[in-house]
Parts: sequence; C-alpha cells; structure tokens
Amino acid sequence: MSTAEIKLEIQQVLDRVPEDALVYILNQVKEIEANTADRSKLEKNIDKIFSENKGLLERLAQ
Repeated sequence: MSTAEIKLEIQQVLDRVPEDALVYILNQVKEIEANTADRSKLEKNIDKIFSENKGLLERLAQ
C-alpha cells in the first residue's frame, strides 16, 4: 500500500469518527511525531493502547 493510499484510507476512517475520538487520535499522532528517535518502541506502545482500548474506541466511534 502506498503512502497516498494509506493517507486516503486514514482520512476515510477519520471522517466517520466522532470529535472526541479525533482529539484522542490527534494526541496520539502528535506523540509519535514528537518521539521520532524511538519510533519502533512508540509504535508498539500505540498498538498496545489501541488493542487494549479497542472496545472503547469502537464505542466512541458510534
């Protein structure tokens, strides 16, 4: 999948997410941006957060 395709898919998903969830997602993305030196560790942590909070995120998206 190309970068453009990934960005398009992310945008399509974000268009369906409620505002409070968008704030959470924005904060997580900013954290990734701020910590580029240790990107792989941070990505693992983000994956863990998303997987542990999957139910919450799904409820927020409804």
